[in-house]
Amino acid sequence: MKEDLEKKIHTLAEWLYESRHLVVFTGAGISTESGLPDFRGPEGVWTRRDKGLPPKSMSRSWDSVEPNRGHSAIAELQKMGRLKFLISQNVDNLHLKSGINPDLLAELHGNMTKLRCTGCGRKVDRSDGETICACGGKLVSSVVDFGEPLPEKDLRLSFEHSRKSDLFIVVGSSLVVTPAADMPLEALRSGARLVIINQGETPFDQRAHLRFSEAIGDVLPQAVKKLKRLMGLFE
Repeated sequence: MKEDLEKKIHTLAEWLYESRHLVVFTGAGISTESGLPDFRGPEGVWTRRDKGLPPKSMSRSWDSVEPNRGHSAIAELQKMGRLKFLISQNVDNLHLKSGINPDLLAELHGNMTKLRCTGCGRKVDRSDGETICACGGKLVSSVVDFGEPLPEKDLRLSFEHSRKSDLFIVVGSSLVVTPAADMPLEALRSGARLVIINQGETPFDQRAHLRFSEAIGDVLPQAVKKLKRLMGLFE
């Protein structure tokens, strides 16, 4: 079993090495190793709700949560010049905390630390204490509530990069919420390789070229380490 995992990780590293337009798509599952709940795991928010239970209480505040090995591995791919775009369904700010360039990131559901201008769409840090944008528009939470449209620019860029991708890696998402879940389909239609790293099942499992059910922290960092060797970058 361990040998099989090693072989799959090596294949992923080779595909990362060969890729010219890598797109990574993350869901709540990448943040569970940081202590945040996912949605559809055994103790996930929706799983507990369906059982009539409240969300599991957190032992610390949101702003004290730090990126984990999965976030750091994606940030490492950016530093190595391999990451072309990162699409995230998460609002936890951990990708930005890990060092991801905001220009390479689409936060489809917003960011709990940011406010958005209702006029021009500009985002500012909530901690700045501003209520009115320089354009005169009102600053409101950037987090997208159920039934609200996703941010137009983030959505457009996400679909554009999905279509351009030659390697599309899903990390910690059950891929059941649309339109975000349509993006792997766009990548497949464009001929991209699809890799899924998620402990629960997804509707795309049969179409994935490589499928990992192991913990993200046991897969991505090892793949990045092997990629460095392939690139001649030794730690």
